[in-house]
Amino acid sequence: MQTWQHPALSRRTVVQAGAIGLLGLGSNHLRNLHAASTDGAIKPTAKACIYIFLSGGLSQHESFDLKPEAPAEIRGEFSPIDTRTPGIQISEHLPGLAQRSGDWSVVRSLTHPTNDHTLGHYYMLTGRSSVPLGFKGDRQPRPSDWPSIASVVGDAVPARSNNLPPAIVLPERLVHWSGGVIPGAYGGQMGSRRDPFFIEASPYGNPFWRGAYPQYTFANETKKAPQSPDDRVFQAPNISLSPGMSASRLNGRTSLLHSLDEQRRQLDRSATTRQYDDHRQSAISLLTSPDVRRAFDVTTTDDATQQRYGRNSFGWSLLMAYRLVESGVNLVQVNLGNNETWDNHGDIFYRLKEKLFPPTDRALCALLDDLRTSGLLDSTLIVMASEFGRTPKLSTLAESYPSPGRDHWGAVQSVFFAGGGVHGGTVIGASDSLGAYPASQPQHPENMAATIYSALGIPEIATWHDDLGRPHPIYHGTPIPGLI
Repeated sequence: MQTWQHPALSRRTVVQAGAIGLLGLGSNHLRNLHAASTDGAIKPTAKACIYIFLSGGLSQHESFDLKPEAPAEIRGEFSPIDTRTPGIQISEHLPGLAQRSGDWSVVRSLTHPTNDHTLGHYYMLTGRSSVPLGFKGDRQPRPSDWPSIASVVGDAVPARSNNLPPAIVLPERLVHWSGGVIPGAYGGQMGSRRDPFFIEASPYGNPFWRGAYPQYTFANETKKAPQSPDDRVFQAPNISLSPGMSASRLNGRTSLLHSLDEQRRQLDRSATTRQYDDHRQSAISLLTSPDVRRAFDVTTTDDATQQRYGRNSFGWSLLMAYRLVESGVNLVQVNLGNNETWDNHGDIFYRLKEKLFPPTDRALCALLDDLRTSGLLDSTLIVMASEFGRTPKLSTLAESYPSPGRDHWGAVQSVFFAGGGVHGGTVIGASDSLGAYPASQPQHPENMAATIYSALGIPEIATWHDDLGRPHPIYHGTPIPGLI
């Protein structure tokens, strides 16, 4: 088998190539680009990223950007509390994060132009606040979609583990209650072989139940409770060997597959075949790695760990993310809650206070603590965002909820950052007095994505290539200034 090697690149060559767009260099040249940058221009601050996605829309007014001086119909019921960082206040119902403010920062001015769930997901999962030709917004991922942030990172950042995919999404795909699959989380134009690896530990179940089951479940609409109970059971993927399948027998079967595949490859060199090979190899690696089995086996871990994270789907998901990063995964996207769990058009104060903030605060604090204790916090970037924020003014949908909530609002949201070189105890940007629009330092999904890419050491001149070999730029914005 022939081994291909990229030529060594001098820094002068890299600079000259950058001046004409570096059209010939993509993610497969990144190692050389890192080596060529002898002046320190490329300095990754993180080796891994955990992207926590709160599908439905986290309310900025109730979380990281309270407006206690606003009129009652704006400020709501929650009060701000001081964090350990002078001058920074957050919700009274996030006490654990308040005590750890030195570890995190918040951007209060991220904005994009849609109030639509599907399009908002698309913007925030791809880091692109525009759509390509062919986008229909009909909850159907397509090959013409922009690639997800997870797919870009999985392709561009050199793998740290031979046993694990470079990018993983857990504990479930984002599936709308209608059955449509939310686009934006896939390889798109990069090709389906660059889809992130999906760990589906959380069954789809009844979509009209929300929250961190089994402890923190609630009905989607108070006045229209589901007819069947929420019987979801969080279960790590079954990656144990089947009875009678020893490691030696598995290796034998693997050798046979290789032999058959070699004959088949002589007849079929299609991209579909290569995609099959990649997924089969990932499955075999998962089967044979003790570290991987430990990362997945979160529901039966020791009592002390489960107590810190919480015995619920949020806690188990963030524990799994921690262990996967510890094992060498470059990016883990954690969907905290099924599609639109955070979409609180009504009963917002009860839901956040009793059902959503307690498991989130506990699990996120445990994640921060474990990363710090293990020495991984400085090299692990954490980003927590939604598809949009919530309206400044409270409203009530009387036919569905007895108490008020907030509606969709793309004009501004708060985004949480921690670890991976982030300057803790920092607030970037501000919203106006009503929490409606950015008042200073507006940021966009492109800036959030650029921050992730830059932290992981992806050069600004880097590109990815589609199946036809055409280069596409990775960056469509600049990293958020003052954050890292």
